[in-house]
Amino acid sequence: MAAAPVPGKPVTGGTAAEPALHRVMGPWLLLLFIVGDILGTGIYALTGQVAKQVGGAVWLPFLVAFVVALITAFSYLELVTKYPRAAGAALYVHKAFGVHFITFIVAFAVMCSGITSASTASRAFAANLAGAFNLDLGSGFGITAVGLGFMALVAAVNFRGVGESVKANVLLTCVELTGLLIIICIGAWAIGTGQGDVSRVMQFKATADGGSAFWSVIAGTSLAFFAMVGFEDSVNMAEESKEPSRIFPKVLLAGLFITGLVYVLVSIAAITLVPPEKLAEGETPLLQVVQAGAPGFPVELFGFITMFAVANSALINMLMASRLVYGMSREGVLPAVLGKVHAARRTPYVAIAFTTLLAFGLITFVGEVPALGGTTALLLLVVFTIVNIAVLVLRKDKVSHKHFHAPLVLPVLGAMSCAFLVGPWTGRDPVQYKIAAVLLVIGVVLWGATLALQKKGRHKAARPASTA
Repeated sequence: MAAAPVPGKPVTGGTAAEPALHRVMGPWLLLLFIVGDILGTGIYALTGQVAKQVGGAVWLPFLVAFVVALITAFSYLELVTKYPRAAGAALYVHKAFGVHFITFIVAFAVMCSGITSASTASRAFAANLAGAFNLDLGSGFGITAVGLGFMALVAAVNFRGVGESVKANVLLTCVELTGLLIIICIGAWAIGTGQGDVSRVMQFKATADGGSAFWSVIAGTSLAFFAMVGFEDSVNMAEESKEPSRIFPKVLLAGLFITGLVYVLVSIAAITLVPPEKLAEGETPLLQVVQAGAPGFPVELFGFITMFAVANSALINMLMASRLVYGMSREGVLPAVLGKVHAARRTPYVAIAFTTLLAFGLITFVGEVPALGGTTALLLLVVFTIVNIAVLVLRKDKVSHKHFHAPLVLPVLGAMSCAFLVGPWTGRDPVQYKIAAVLLVIGVVLWGATLALQKKGRHKAARPASTA
């Protein structure tokens, strides 16, 4: 394992020193990054599917998912303030267990979840673009071409610099937050004027086998958790944040509370205006809420807002993925070339190119991944379980600077709750396990190839020079 880079200083590798990443993110930019990362395609697309699982009490799975995410966030806070570097969960797991294979799989799982989500978001962007402007792009080449163009634009913004990327995130976060506030305001106005049925918020779906409401909520939570992920991406921006050990705790917790509150209010507004069985129909549940509560509101405008919300998710996921690849390269887990930083732009340009090419492949050859939200949540819940355990293992590792300390009970609860939500007893669709298994097999193959190349390089270096 290569030595970790010292934050804020050039890292030497070979014969030349690479410039350090540019620290441009203060507390407000970081807060908008976190809020924008958590908000996005999840709440815009999953509200109906959660209602399908739990019924009128659609807000409860989002609340449970928020609590589980909040508990795990405390573990991330301890680790990111203790080790303020860009590699995130993979760095923490390697420091805790020191097993190259586990480190690589964790890194691959996190990176893959980000790239797959961003790739699917790009296709969703293309579909929303077609809907907003009544374009006939079809479901094949047209959508793929627009998706590829959009992903190329995301890569350009990413390469331009994290400052420009985060500024774009500020704009897009404001747009997607505006869309959710519109839903909340429509719901509040409707409730105040006696429209809709507020009593639905306490109604649970009756299961055919007579099962309890508890398991319905758990099934809904396994979906709703996808809407809460994103806070973990922020730790990969540690090397580009000002004073990360000081600002991360209050900023991350504030971001989680803001998004959790927005989700609960949106869920209540949605179920008050639209019955759960109707909310579960189609892929635009919040559009139904607008149509039911404010028929005069321009539907095209809300579709435009949804399009930008999806765009924000793609931008932040690709930011995360490229910084994760950069960080793991600097840790010696991935090839050194992926850790190169552009001298002028101060961005990890090779890592950006690598992750963008992977996204191009997914957009072109895979398209939309079945059960994307559930599979992404499944992969990250496994990672969160391991990270919560890593916090406990790393308590014996002391560092010279002050850092955040999570109460001991929280990592224990975090590991138990995340592991529980991984299991098939949650009612999770079996296809999600199949997709996750395929992704991890790909990771194992890549890990084996990387290890073989490293061994081959060491063998050549050890061979004595010819005297001929």
